[in-house]
Amino acid sequence: MTASEPGAPAGGTSATGASATGASAAGAATTGGLSAKGLSAGTIGLIGAIVIGISCIAPAYTFTAAVGPTASVVGAQIPAIVLVGFIPMLLVAFGYRELNNRMPDAGTSFTWASRAFGPWVGWMAGWGLVVATILVLSNLAGVAVDFLFLLISQISGNPDIADLASNTVINIAVCLLFMLAATWISYRDMQTTQKLQYFLVGFQVLVLVFFAVAAIVEAVNGQGFDYRPFDIGWFNPFAVTSFSAFAAGLSLSIFIFWGWDVTLTMNEETKDPEKTPGRAATLTVITIVSLYLLLAVAMIMFAGVGTGRLGLGNEDIQENVFFHLSGPILGPLAFLVSLAVLTSSASSLQSTFVGPARTLLSMGHYGALPPAFAKVSPRFFTPGYATIVSAIVASAFYAVMRVVSENTLWDTILTLGMMICFYYGITAFACVWYFRHQWFDSVRDVFFTFLFPLVGGVILAILFFTTLLDSMDPAYGSGAEVGGVGIVFVLGVLIIVIGIVLMIWQSIKRPAFFKGETLGMDAPASTRRLKEAAR
Repeated sequence: MTASEPGAPAGGTSATGASATGASAAGAATTGGLSAKGLSAGTIGLIGAIVIGISCIAPAYTFTAAVGPTASVVGAQIPAIVLVGFIPMLLVAFGYRELNNRMPDAGTSFTWASRAFGPWVGWMAGWGLVVATILVLSNLAGVAVDFLFLLISQISGNPDIADLASNTVINIAVCLLFMLAATWISYRDMQTTQKLQYFLVGFQVLVLVFFAVAAIVEAVNGQGFDYRPFDIGWFNPFAVTSFSAFAAGLSLSIFIFWGWDVTLTMNEETKDPEKTPGRAATLTVITIVSLYLLLAVAMIMFAGVGTGRLGLGNEDIQENVFFHLSGPILGPLAFLVSLAVLTSSASSLQSTFVGPARTLLSMGHYGALPPAFAKVSPRFFTPGYATIVSAIVASAFYAVMRVVSENTLWDTILTLGMMICFYYGITAFACVWYFRHQWFDSVRDVFFTFLFPLVGGVILAILFFTTLLDSMDPAYGSGAEVGGVGIVFVLGVLIIVIGIVLMIWQSIKRPAFFKGETLGMDAPASTRRLKEAAR
């Protein structure tokens, strides 16, 4: 079996990474099929992939930033929205797993959409993934800076230290140091990343579970701010008052799950690349939803969803709910929560580099971007050039946005929700179309290659267009506007338009990819017919 055949491993461990990549690229150009890129194969196991997946999601950071706005929109139905947001993620994860089983390739959404729909759609799917991750990289670095000074302030007992994060020069300088450290670790081999993430993710999850249990105990003992006894009705999504509120809450819910697909971008470096990444993605999503539900229930029981001093609906605490609740719940151990969020953002900053770097590597490898992006470090077998480019772009974006407007940075993160729906949705539909000849080969195929990814893709498409329309209102976000149109809408459309312009430019400069010569479309025959032919 060759690397270009469906189901063949797409990894490579040759010490001559660059030359191996060149030879593989030549093979791909001849066949229009998949080929190895010189990454270090067989270095990541199932547990390691799950840990990196959880790290990329950054549960401590994402939940403290999302739980308040979600409460403002849907009230006590936070657990219901978490569960509903989990459904399209799980359905799409099944589609990702099927695509990975057939085509384990580091390009994931880019590669799979190209094979299913052709180079133009594939390029835009890759663009959506890269832009989403670079946007969140800059934000993660900024959050790490804020929590670093908050932590020092809590430990030292000097509240003035926390204000240093508001100094633009200091903020940008420390942010760039975080980015530099994360880039250095990501540039090195995946073993270094795994070892670091085992510690950071383990600590983060333990603190979050400790916080949740302590909140429930305090609430039940009458020490809660606005105690609410547990109510199974919190899990009822039909109790949400309007579809707009439901859609807004669901968009936030999808944001807190985003990042699990990093387990698929490492597929050329995992043990058993056809099975391990898909299993890791599914287990990562299930682990995260369990943790979020525990936290949501605990926080509602302790603080309620009102607009009081510690209520989850209070806009003054919504940027960092954990920080405001940690003191009343944990007392002198409150600093552990700040340390957990700092750990969460810092570890995610490092692990998030994995996704865009490997997507850019694949785009360069198959000729969709300049060949420099296809370079693999001959020492560490990592996409060194793509990693460095991702870091430079994210750092520059953060520095510029921090100087121009801090609110603009937060608006770009709201835009992230649209980009997630954009490229996840394309990938889900790619699964449905790619396996169209085997939908009804078995009951399993009906669900996993057709029904599940189709429903997941439709949900994400509806959310994408609903968010796009709602974001035209300046009230959606910071209130900033351009010509009466909300800045979130402007940013979302601008990102897509820039992607289209760059794609057209690359099609002129690098026509081979866009003619399907380096990565051709593929419509595999029915599994049943393949088995019959084998007999």
